Amino acid sequence: MGSIFTDFDLSNFWREIDYAAASYSEEPDSTAYISAPLTEALVALGEDELGYKLPAAYLELMQTQNGGIPRKRAFPTQESTSWANDHVAINGILGIGREQIYSLCGELGSQFMIDEWGYPAIGIYFADCPSGGHDMICMDYRKNGKTGEPEIIHIDQESDYEITFLAPNFETFIRGLVNDSQFDDD
Repeated sequence: MGSIFTDFDLSNFWREIDYAAASYSEEPDSTAYISAPLTEALVALGEDELGYKLPAAYLELMQTQNGGIPRKRAFPTQESTSWANDHVAINGILGIGREQIYSLCGELGSQFMIDEWGYPAIGIYFADCPSGGHDMICMDYRKNGKTGEPEIIHIDQESDYEITFLAPNFETFIRGLVNDSQFDDD
């Protein structure tokens, strides 16, 4: 299979990890997101535990680093969300595994958001937002089934789990991330 991101620089996608600074920063801790390097066994574990086929673009991104904090953490929207009038923000993207607290099958992973926070069981919650769990980014499998290509949506727990469509697929979502400094969050 060829690369999905042939014209996109994945080598510069993730923020550099500064272990010392992570302990004292108000920014999310990069180390809590990065899971062990991706293997076929981890992919099988994730798909089996979550009950969905992971998108090829997600798997390609996880091959560069299995979860972490992107350099660009905002995604423009056409409608207002609980975060802003014109975009959503993410803290990080969960990797595949269960060892890290912020991993798809981890302590604060996708199933936790469904079981403990009441998010709808419509897909995989793969990116958390700065609200501390009050909104999430989800791979939504309702349209194309558990083995099809999921759409990417924002779900706002505080607004009765209101759904905002973001992108038709994971690749489009990743390509659409922008630097949050271009938005005025006042």
